Amino acid sequence: FVQDFGKAMSQAGSSQFQEVIRQELEYSMKVELDKILATAHSNEIEHTKKDLEGFKKLFHRFLQEKGPSVDWGKIQRPPEDSIQPYEKIKARGLPDNIASVLNKLVVVKLNGGLGTSMGCKGPKSLIGVRNENTFLDLTVQQIEHLNKSYNTDVPLVLMNSFNTDDDTKKILQKYSHSRVKIYTFNQSRYPRINKETLLPIAKDVSYSGENTECWYPPGHGDIYASFYNSGLLDNLIAEGKEYIFVSNIDNLGATVDLYILNHLMNPPNGKRCEFVMEVTNKTRADVKGGTLTQYENKLRLVEIAQVPKAHVDEFKSVSKFKIFNTNNLWIALSAIKRLQEKNAIDMEIIVNPKTLDGGLNVIQLETAVGAAIKSFENSLGINVPRSRFLPVKTTSDLLLVMSNLYSLNAGSLTMSEKREFPTVPLVKLGSSFTKVQDYLRRFESIPDMLELDHLTVSGDVTFGKNVSLKGTVIIIANHGDRIDIPAGALLENKIVSGNLRILDH
Repeated sequence: FVQDFGKAMSQAGSSQFQEVIRQELEYSMKVELDKILATAHSNEIEHTKKDLEGFKKLFHRFLQEKGPSVDWGKIQRPPEDSIQPYEKIKARGLPDNIASVLNKLVVVKLNGGLGTSMGCKGPKSLIGVRNENTFLDLTVQQIEHLNKSYNTDVPLVLMNSFNTDDDTKKILQKYSHSRVKIYTFNQSRYPRINKETLLPIAKDVSYSGENTECWYPPGHGDIYASFYNSGLLDNLIAEGKEYIFVSNIDNLGATVDLYILNHLMNPPNGKRCEFVMEVTNKTRADVKGGTLTQYENKLRLVEIAQVPKAHVDEFKSVSKFKIFNTNNLWIALSAIKRLQEKNAIDMEIIVNPKTLDGGLNVIQLETAVGAAIKSFENSLGINVPRSRFLPVKTTSDLLLVMSNLYSLNAGSLTMSEKREFPTVPLVKLGSSFTKVQDYLRRFESIPDMLELDHLTVSGDVTFGKNVSLKGTVIIIANHGDRIDIPAGALLENKIVSGNLRILDH
């Protein structure tokens, strides 16, 4: 009944009128959600109710908020000691009893995402990354290596979504003999809402068939409530676990770091941090990442979506905001429990607009796990080496981690010592490489990239076996042309264009 809620709100001078609209929208939403709940089977009622209650809270907050959620004038650079250099943390060394410290740790991987952006069906964590190993295989190998090396019991917890849960659980059987206890819990399932009416597009509780587009997992900020509601948080606390290390499952640099863990468990000033965020220095490729700021005397994560339009360029500048959040987080379990029970975890709402296949415009309300940093006591940023941030979001990233730039050891990837400088080459593969199966078909073997600085490939290009790429290599096949880089070719500072003319530049 309101064409565009936002416009109406800004034009309606009277706050009384705005309040009436808000109440009507909340009431209409409640009616719709009750109808959806009424379609649930008896075995679904309990968790559907929890999901919809959580969604109602989020929707209520969404209706209250206006405009970008930060006042730009209040943003300050964080105080010197609030972001510590990793070198300083590492210089403290490790205690003799590192095993007892490790036994207090739980590794949590965010496993809600699908591989659709890389043209794959099913959970992203099941895409092969290196020597037939998937993201999940590498994670299990890393933790198993830790447990064997130190004779410890660090469990792995996967936060799945309704999109990834079934497929992930089927795969977990293959790890039944590995030395890692694996637990899973599901993040919430929230209804997508029609952008015009602000009502759910789902008519019933089912999420298969034509209803798959009606629901979404509400971002990784949902971890606090879901982890708590699943009962797993309490079980792990009862087992004597004290900290979780949370990271995205597609960040291959996010391995357990003993120095950071030791810093948490044995703080130099005796006062424990409840929340540590690993940040790393921005490069030109990272202008969109969230950054840590000082805001109202608290460390606060500011994401690009919260920045007023007039300040976006300033936000992206590498000189003013030098670091960004890697989403590798260390959080005290007892603090999550305390804040969750007081309903005191405050995360900004991210409004994510989507257009469905049929052309319908919807919005999903989401939150980000790092945004809760301001709700925890004694938070800290640690500026870690870039090697702890190795996300695989595209096949360009996949090419890097499959190549000889990295060696694989016990599930961990490390930059090859043969590479003379520790930065990663900039790789841009064109749209013919977007899907994993197309990408794999176009490389007979992964080229030697040890001395590569920059690679751009566009159009219909294939690579033969044992190709070497050095310096800056640009390969552009014009529309209708095809370029086959022959087996054994060495391309060093070359532009290859049109119909395989190789030019020096």
